[in-house]
Amino acid sequence: MTSLVIQTAFLGDVVLTTPLLEALAARHGPVDVVTTPAAAPLIEPHPAVRRVIPYDKKGRDRGWRGLVNLVRGLRAERYECAYLPHRSLRTALAAWLARIPRRVGFDDGWRSLYTDIRPRAKQGHEVDRLLALADVAAHRARPSLYVPLADRVATEGFLREHGMQGRFVALAPGSIWGSKRWPYYGALAERLAGRVGIVVVGGPEDAGLAAEITEAVARSGGHAVSGCRRLTVRQSAEAIRRAAVLVTNDSAPLHFAQAVGTPTVAIFGSTAPSFGFGPRGPRDRVVELEGLPCRPCSAHGPPSCPLGHHRCMKSLRVEDVLQAIEETGALRRRD
Repeated sequence: MTSLVIQTAFLGDVVLTTPLLEALAARHGPVDVVTTPAAAPLIEPHPAVRRVIPYDKKGRDRGWRGLVNLVRGLRAERYECAYLPHRSLRTALAAWLARIPRRVGFDDGWRSLYTDIRPRAKQGHEVDRLLALADVAAHRARPSLYVPLADRVATEGFLREHGMQGRFVALAPGSIWGSKRWPYYGALAERLAGRVGIVVVGGPEDAGLAAEITEAVARSGGHAVSGCRRLTVRQSAEAIRRAAVLVTNDSAPLHFAQAVGTPTVAIFGSTAPSFGFGPRGPRDRVVELEGLPCRPCSAHGPPSCPLGHHRCMKSLRVEDVLQAIEETGALRRRD
């Protein structure tokens, strides 16, 4: 029996779903996954996945016609069970309209469209909460990503071409939510560039932020390169894997680093690790401003600070992040 998982949320959410995929595959074999075109390349090589079904809900599959086409394809597969980690009416409808006999979702979703309802824990990490869909007890599971050889080779070639053959720090300055962006990555990169190389990672939309960082490092006489618009999402994950440490906002690269085992310094502003999306490796560190009454201000982080001051990020100094990097031990001299 092939199970179906429908997860069409953001990239990071898809990565955090991988332990659920593994738990389901351990019972009945690899699962099929409906996800976004952006996330599909990340999980296609995963051994827990049999087949990925891209669903472009904001593009070519937008609207009722796109949903109907998805439903027809799912109905033809005759799945016996669908797991629905995303709190989404569209995904719940897809499973229901596809006549999948068993539909497992959380109690804060669309209960009338599910056959099996699981309580979503209010506390704990998102990975552990998602495992509850498969009735698996929380055990500090970590997400996982598998990068094919061709992407590993391409990433190595990119790094070699740009002189990144020694240790380097990866920086991920972007986020689709403006209030999550720490504004001092350029200054941080200048301080680090005297010790290590700098590789900026992110999507095409982060190219402008990356350019500001690489230009700042060049002015200081250091060496930095941007992978934005140059590395694919799988190659970006591989670059993060090769990094000594990743410094990131509360965004998808944080979860990439957790999946590939790279020490992480995560900078939180409008959101908080207590929401269940922070790093939790033994060498990971979180930088955040404690005691700010207006923080956290929303579940995802608004496009800009609702109060106009953005103190949650602007009050975090470069020295605070440098100290967190030191605490990871990633830049200690190797004998």
